[in-house]
This record gives sequence, C-alpha cells and structure tokens, in this order.
Amino acid sequence: MASFSGASDAKLLMSMKDGSKSAYNEICVRYWKRLYNEAFKRLKNTELVEETVQDVFVDLWISRERKQIEHLYKYLIVSVRYTIYTKYGKKKSLPYFEEPLEHIALSDLEADSFLNVKEIKGCIAIWLSMQPEKRAEIFRLKYLEDSSTKEISEMLGISQKTVQNQLITSFTSLRDFLKKLMILLTLI
Repeated sequence: MASFSGASDAKLLMSMKDGSKSAYNEICVRYWKRLYNEAFKRLKNTELVEETVQDVFVDLWISRERKQIEHLYKYLIVSVRYTIYTKYGKKKSLPYFEEPLEHIALSDLEADSFLNVKEIKGCIAIWLSMQPEKRAEIFRLKYLEDSSTKEISEMLGISQKTVQNQLITSFTSLRDFLKKLMILLTLI
C-alpha cells in the first residue's frame, strides 16, 4: 500500500481515479477539517456538518472516474457549499429566526412558569427598546406584524440576507436577555 502523505493533489487525484483507496483516504485526512469548518460556518450544527462533509467525500469517490478536477481544494469547497444549498436550501438557517415569538420567549422560561405571558411580553418590550433602531424595526415587522423576510427586505430597501442576519442577532440577544432575567428573578 503506497503512502501518499507528501503527495501533491494532482498525484492524489490521478491515483484515486485509478482506484487507489490510499489516495482517497489521504484526501479525506488532508481536507476533512477545512471542509468541516467551511460547512460549520453555514450550518452551525455538528451533525448536519458531519453528514454534509461525508456526502461530499462519498460523492468524490463514487464519481472519481468521470469528474475532471483541476483544483482539488476549490472543488471540495464548492461541493460543500453546493451540497448545503441543495440539501438544506434556506431551511439551514430557519431554526435561528423563524420560531414564533411566544416560543422564543417561553422556551427558556417554561421550567419557571411563574411569569405570565403579559410579563414576558413586557420584558420583550424592554429588551426591544434597548436594540438598535433598524434591528428593533425588523424584529417588530417579523414577530409583531408577521411579515416575511422578503416583505421586510422590500419595505426597508435592504437585502433579505441582511434581514435574516438581523433576526438571528435579535433572537440570540433576546434569548441571552431572558436567561439573564431568569437568573435575576431567582435571586430575588
């Protein structure tokens, strides 16, 4: 069994194309971590990330004879991005900002249900007053007026991705705020 630890990508590709599992294994070892990091930036879920990277490497092996790859690393990165897009589409980021407002507020508070919905909404109003103007407006449009991210982007003249990023930031900030509030309430 040949060792490919110092081999160039071109040599690895050529050997893998000829059926060398050792060359394929070296490619996996060499690029696994980088592909994992690339996928994690987009998915933020270790299980989905591992599945995506495995899918890319499996596809590389299965299609090794018919694909003409010139730049291995670039090919693998594009494959990761394409796999994420085709497999998860926009769903990949939905859990971060598409949850109903009540679920966001109540998910952290269910164990300590001594706060009622009115009090929670009051806490959210306080939190909202501390947010930057644009972020607060996007949050209100999404959760209080039930507008879609596309509608919000058209209303405000900003990209849909910006709206999504602001909602993700809002969601994280609100969750942190409510957690801190719960800690304070347990001390009282």
